[in-house]
Amino acid sequence: MLMFILLVCFLTGFSLAVGLFPLEWEVRPTLQAFGYETKATQKKKTPATFLKAIAMINKPLVSGPLRQRIAKDLAMAHVRTTPEEFFLFKEALIVGTLILSYPMIQPDMVPFWILMSVAVGYMLPEFLVKNKIKKVKSTITKELPDAIDLLGLCVNAGLDFMLALKWVVEKSTPSVMVDELNILLQEINVGKTRRDALKDLSTKFDIPDLSTFTRTLLQADKMGTSVSEALSLLSEDMRLARFRRGEQVAMKAPMKLLVPLLFFIFPVVGILVAGPIFLEFVETNPLQSLGG
Repeated sequence: MLMFILLVCFLTGFSLAVGLFPLEWEVRPTLQAFGYETKATQKKKTPATFLKAIAMINKPLVSGPLRQRIAKDLAMAHVRTTPEEFFLFKEALIVGTLILSYPMIQPDMVPFWILMSVAVGYMLPEFLVKNKIKKVKSTITKELPDAIDLLGLCVNAGLDFMLALKWVVEKSTPSVMVDELNILLQEINVGKTRRDALKDLSTKFDIPDLSTFTRTLLQADKMGTSVSEALSLLSEDMRLARFRRGEQVAMKAPMKLLVPLLFFIFPVVGILVAGPIFLEFVETNPLQSLGG
């Protein structure tokens, strides 16, 4: 009973803190300073929150390479929060797991209980972020050929690369790839060179298609060749590569269907076909007439 009361108090206090002091997301600069803003960046800015102040306690724990790794993963997953707040979420999850699993723990299992709660609370957010990164990479790979087509059309219409990038970011439907192009445009507008911004975009996700895209633009800029021709050839190559990946997925489908086919479909078909025959055999029992 005491543990139930403590659990209710903890959940009540945590919900009250989250409700009164909403978590502040770490956002990049919007495009209002340049005269336009996409739908994806039109978000209401929240003031400094109490939870963010609490998260600053984790600043000594989240420093150096650990902070760089967490910040990179959060940026790749498009999770707009700071590493300190992410670590605070892990700590809250550890405490919640300890409280929820306490009634089921025997006295001789206390060390295992503590280790299990720490492992679940620490690894579950990491797993969720890694899964989100995988989905973001897959989405970028699918959306990249369309973005290249739009950039190529704009460049062929007479715009330079920066104006074409601005037009695509402003007019396109908000998506993961458009957000990354938006970030690329912002970084160039605030003073970063185009070469450095493209290199950062390539190293951020480490996707082969995205690396090819940035490398092609860098090579065209270095050699002074036509960007429109480079984008046209690149778009054709990207679509061909996506078609090849689709063929690979289609070829793997029969192997993936083999397991449910053997364990779920064939037994049902066997029951439907052989079941009536077996029941009739049991009822009539023709072996008795043969024996008689």
